[in-house]
Amino acid sequence: MPRPLSRMTPATLDVLAQLLERDAPTWGLAIAGATGRPTGSVYPILERLESHEWVVSEWEADGVRPGARRRLYRLTPDARETATDALRHAHERAAAARSKTAGRAKPALGARPRPALGGAS
Repeated sequence: MPRPLSRMTPATLDVLAQLLERDAPTWGLAIAGATGRPTGSVYPILERLESHEWVVSEWEADGVRPGARRRLYRLTPDARETATDALRHAHERAAAARSKTAGRAKPALGARPRPALGGAS
């Protein structure tokens, strides 16, 4: 059973989403490319997920293709359900936040309030 994560960042959610989309084990660079996240973020996330038993990894077999062997990652069966729940919860929170801010104009950072038009000087 996967151990709970102390934090669920947007980058972690992106990595989990990519792992959920793939039935076969995949390598970190492919996840980084698909998420647009730098490898300096993706690989530590994969290591953390593995240490919490969400992910298992193995080295690609020798001679499968030219070049260096790749480390392949996949979600454990138990973690697939946990990851699905985490993504659903994150989407629900984002939808709730959007509905709270819908219709409210958000001033730009550092913007000063504009004077009312047509009012007294």
